[in-house]
Amino acid sequence: MALGLSVAAAHVLAEAGTFAGHKPVAVVGRDPRASGEFLEAAVVAGLASAGVDVLSVGVLPTPAVAHLTGALGADLGVMLSASHNAMPDNGIKFFARGGHKLADDLEDRIEAVYEEHRTGAPWDRPTGAGVGRVRAYGEGFDQYVEHLTGVLPHRLDGLKVVLDEAHGAAARVSPEAFKRAGAEVITIGAEPDGLNINDGCGSTHLDLLRAAVVEHGADLGIAHDGDADRCLAVDHEGTEVDGDQILAVLALAMRERGALRSDTVVATVMSNLGFKLAMEREGIGVVSTAVGDRYVLEEMKEHGYALGGEQSGHVIISDHATTGDGTLTGLLLAARVAETGRGLKDLASVMERLPQVLINVPDVDKSRVRTSGELSTAVSEAERELGATGRVLLRPSGTEPLVRVMVEAADLEQARSVAGRLADVVKSALG
Repeated sequence: MALGLSVAAAHVLAEAGTFAGHKPVAVVGRDPRASGEFLEAAVVAGLASAGVDVLSVGVLPTPAVAHLTGALGADLGVMLSASHNAMPDNGIKFFARGGHKLADDLEDRIEAVYEEHRTGAPWDRPTGAGVGRVRAYGEGFDQYVEHLTGVLPHRLDGLKVVLDEAHGAAARVSPEAFKRAGAEVITIGAEPDGLNINDGCGSTHLDLLRAAVVEHGADLGIAHDGDADRCLAVDHEGTEVDGDQILAVLALAMRERGALRSDTVVATVMSNLGFKLAMEREGIGVVSTAVGDRYVLEEMKEHGYALGGEQSGHVIISDHATTGDGTLTGLLLAARVAETGRGLKDLASVMERLPQVLINVPDVDKSRVRTSGELSTAVSEAERELGATGRVLLRPSGTEPLVRVMVEAADLEQARSVAGRLADVVKSALG
């Protein structure tokens, strides 16, 4: 599949005119998981067999592959990673020229072409000098680290930072970038062996980071996921600072520097209401999108916004990255601490996270969420009860027959009560 999809991608992009007038070049990278070792070989073989020259950058974060695709003028980028998933999983992500995610129609076309040829139609392959050549591109590591440190508005001298690398793709890059920026660095989860990626560590398991920050008396801690496109943090007391709080801190910092275009930040409908209330109080606009960094990025590109992200820690700073970049986000967060002399706990207090309760209601007809009169009446009653300091969101799952009921309120017990009642109505109305 990896080989076939790579050949299909080369053909589809050639048909679209991406390679017109020159021999195409691809940047290929991966995270450390064991399956990436042979899937990378399959991807490289597929691209080269289709006439694409390949620069193999080895183990680097997803945002590094995106950055290098743009910086090297490559025609496409390929990243092998399953992000925050467990080791047995893996995936293939394609980037277009410039390091941007491929358009939906191109992704659909690649899948269709792959299926056509998988069931029998032979590929038209080049021979002789027309085949692609493969070269290891070790310089990519330094180029990416230099890019990260070069965009920092303030050095990190005097800061002690704990980095949890999730035994993933940033295990070398992130500590190197923080050290070059002047921080004293302590690392955990930075010994990938191909099997331990995301295993009880990283942005989905913060307990080790909390303990390490307190133990070492660090100023803050930064956690990445397996491919390092996410960043979550903890303050000096070991308290979590989530993606919404990171967005709030960076939004104020960027506005102060005149870098927050239109004084607006892009977030998803799942962002905590406390974030929106804080931004409103600070005079910063918030544009909401559907859940998914793809939708955040589309909104940012369409309107030229400079900052967007998700509660999960996907943060996109469009002046310096074409995708979420966990190392860049962590560096900018630490730079704000160093620049202001204020602790992360103090900076993050700009917003108060309202209690948020999420209930998954399985085995229901999710297609009727927006047409059920009974459900609409229940939601309206809940919204009246919660008033201006609460919020209700019903969201059909994209992959399962379930509906997610999310309720925010100023009081946790009220949020639980309202969410429970709504979940019961979802079961009775859609079951």
